Amino acid sequence: MGQTLKCISPIDGSVFAERDVAVFAQARDKVAGMRAAQAEWAARPLQERIDLVMAGVAAVGEMNDLIVPELARMMGRPVSYGGEFGGFDERARHMAAIAKDALADVMVGEDATFRRYIKRVPHGVVLVVAPWNYPYMTAINTVAPALIAGNAVLLKHATQTLVVGERMAQAFQAAGVPAEVFDNIFLDHDTTFQLIAARTFDFVNFTGSVGGGQQMERAAAGTFTGVATELGGKDPGYVMEDADLDAAVETLIDGAMFNSGQCCCGIERIYVHESLFDAFLEKALKIVRGYKLGNPLDKATTLGPMAHVRFANEVRAQIAEAVAAGATAHIDRFAEDDGGAYLTPQILTGVTHDMRVMRDESFGPVVGIMPVKDDDEAIALMNDSEFGLTASLWTGDVERAQRVGDRIETGTVFLNRADYLDPGLCWTGCKNTGRGGGLSVIGYHNLTRPKSYHLKKVTT
Repeated sequence: MGQTLKCISPIDGSVFAERDVAVFAQARDKVAGMRAAQAEWAARPLQERIDLVMAGVAAVGEMNDLIVPELARMMGRPVSYGGEFGGFDERARHMAAIAKDALADVMVGEDATFRRYIKRVPHGVVLVVAPWNYPYMTAINTVAPALIAGNAVLLKHATQTLVVGERMAQAFQAAGVPAEVFDNIFLDHDTTFQLIAARTFDFVNFTGSVGGGQQMERAAAGTFTGVATELGGKDPGYVMEDADLDAAVETLIDGAMFNSGQCCCGIERIYVHESLFDAFLEKALKIVRGYKLGNPLDKATTLGPMAHVRFANEVRAQIAEAVAAGATAHIDRFAEDDGGAYLTPQILTGVTHDMRVMRDESFGPVVGIMPVKDDDEAIALMNDSEFGLTASLWTGDVERAQRVGDRIETGTVFLNRADYLDPGLCWTGCKNTGRGGGLSVIGYHNLTRPKSYHLKKVTT
C-alpha cells in the first residue's frame, strides 16, 4: 500500500484532507507525457500563452470564496485577511506585462555577412515545490512566468496545504491550459529526490527549509539540473533616530506578527536607535496586546493558530530559552493560548545574539527588539546572521538608507516599508537563504536558457 499525505487542521487537530502519493514510475510517466507536450506549448504564440495563463489566474480568483476558508482550515490564516488573490494576481499580471520584452531576442549585430542574436528558450519541464505559508502567491511566482516562457510545469505542494495544487490545476485547466502542460502531483520527499536524481526535470524551484534545499541540491548533484531555492530567513528592521516612529512601529510589528509570523520575509528582529527605543517598545506592546487570537474562521480573529503544533512548540522553546538567559517577555499569556497551535504573540527585550530567538528562524509571532547607538552597530548586528532575504530600514534620509543598504548582506533592501514582494524587482536572497531569483525580468532569465545564433549569410 502506498503512502498517504494528511493535512491536519490547526483549528482543531482534525484531518482536513488526505491524498495518496504517486510512486516513482507513475510520476516518471506523467513527466514523460508533459515533456512530449511541452514543445507544442512552446511553439504557440507568446500572446496565446499569456492569455491562457491569465485566464487561469482569473479562474483562481473566481474560487476565492472557497479558497479563503480552505486556507483557514489548512494553515490557520484568519478569513478576515481575505486570502491571497490580490498578490497572486498582481504578480502574474506583472510577469505577463513584461514577457514580450523579457523574452525578446537579444540582437548582437547584423551586416551583409552575419546575423547574430541570443534567444531565450524554455528549459522544458519545471518542477515547482511550493510551501504552505503563502501557498498561492509563492507558487504563482514561478508557475506564471514558467508557463508564459514555454515550459511545462508540475506543481508539488506542501502537505499542510494539500489541496492548493489541485485548485490551481483545476482552474488553469478549465481556462484552457492543457493538463499535459500544467498539473499538480502528490509526492513524498524520497520520491521527489529520486525523480530529481534521475534527471526527470529540467529545472527545479524550491521554497522551504534550509535542510530541504540542501536535499534538493544533493539530489540534483551531477545531473546539471538547475535548482533555485528560497530557504530560511531572519529578516531585520532598523529604526534610525529620524524615523517616522508611528509608521515604523505599525509596519514592523505587523511584519513580525501578520499570518502568525509565518512569512518568508517577516520581521524577526528589530534594532532601534537608543533615543527611540522606549517609545518604540511602548507603542509595539499596545499593538500586540490588542490582537485577538482565535479560530481563523471567526471574522473577528486577527491572529490565528500556527499551521502546526510543532511549529508553535519551536517558538515556545526559543522564547523560554531566551527568558532563561535573561530576556524579558512583555506579553502576558492570552486566554486563547492552548499550549498547542494557538500561541500568544510575544515581544522580547534584553535579547542578545547568543540567544536562538535572535539567530535561528522562528517563523512565528515573536520578535526580539534591541537598542543600538549608531549605523555601524546596527549593520554589524543585521549582518550577524546565516540568512539574507530582506532588511527594512527606517529613516527620512534616502541617501543614508542607500549607504546602509549597500553594507547589508541581504537580497532586498526596503526603506520605510517591509514584508512585500514588488514583482518588478528580483526576489532573491544570499547566504543560507538560498540562491536564484524570481519575478522581474531576472525571473524569466532563470526560467529559460540562452541560445546563441551565429548565422553566416550565403552571398553570390
